[in-house]
Amino acid sequence: MSAGIANAVAIDPFTFLAIAGMALVTYATRVGGWLATRRMVLSGRALAAMEAVPAAVLTAVITPMVLVTGPAETIAAAITVAASLKLPRLVTVALGVVCVVLLRRLMY
Repeated sequence: MSAGIANAVAIDPFTFLAIAGMALVTYATRVGGWLATRRMVLSGRALAAMEAVPAAVLTAVITPMVLVTGPAETIAAAITVAASLKLPRLVTVALGVVCVVLLRRLMY
C-alpha cells in the first residue's frame, strides 16, 4: 500500500475506540429493546420507534463528522445518501467508503 493511501485510511486509536464504543452502544440498545419487550405485544407505532433507535444513533454519530471534517467527507456523504435511495445497504456502505478514500486522495 502506498503512503498516500495508507494516510487516507489511517485511523487513530481514539477514533477507533469511539467508533467501537458507539457500535457497542447501538448493539446494546437493540438487544436491550428486544429483551425489555420480548414478552410485550407492541403496537405498530411502538415497534417502529424501537426499530428507529439504531439509525438515530448512527445519524447522531455521522452528522458531525460530515459537517465538520472537510469537503471530501461531505461530498462522499452526499453521494452515499443519494446511492442509498436505489442501492442495497451493503453496496451503499462500500460505495461510501470508496468515495471518501478516493476523495481524500484527490483533494488532500
